[in-house]
Amino acid sequence: MRPDRALPALLSLALSLPCPAAAEPAGAFGLGRPATPEVIAAWDIDARADGQGLPPGRGSVREGAAVFSERCAGCHGGRGEGAAAEALAGGRGSLATAKPVRTVGSFWPYATTLFDYVRRAMPFDAPQSLSPDETYAVSAYVLHLNGLLPEEASLDAGSLPKVLMPNRDGFTADPRPDVPAGR
Repeated sequence: MRPDRALPALLSLALSLPCPAAAEPAGAFGLGRPATPEVIAAWDIDARADGQGLPPGRGSVREGAAVFSERCAGCHGGRGEGAAAEALAGGRGSLATAKPVRTVGSFWPYATTLFDYVRRAMPFDAPQSLSPDETYAVSAYVLHLNGLLPEEASLDAGSLPKVLMPNRDGFTADPRPDVPAGR
């Protein structure tokens, strides 16, 4: 057979053969498991800008310094200046410059976003391993590094949403008519 006709012939043959997987019911291969309400609840951990979804707990800047030193500094540097991972502190006033530095303190619009991200994705080598108290503490420390909290401050579900971020007005609503308001 000529090479220019071989590929179409093989594709035609492959498409005409029955696919055993298509006839099998879902789960027949023994992969996965049903998403029970308990499984879904374990992953339903978002914290919104207004504080909805924040768990009970509290953490101080001082406690956060210890957790950060042990669990975060290896990637983010001892004072959040960046190392193997992005800088978390600094950059204030740089967003409108030719070289913006996007950090928690310069770019992020809500303090609750910091908590949410740390809670679900950090530390990099062990996501979701920090307790709510440790997450509040790390959030307090990072906000302190950005000059947003004093050294004696503590955070909890009531105080975290009240932290006013420098770039809180730097984002605009999505103007597309098909996107619900507030998204």
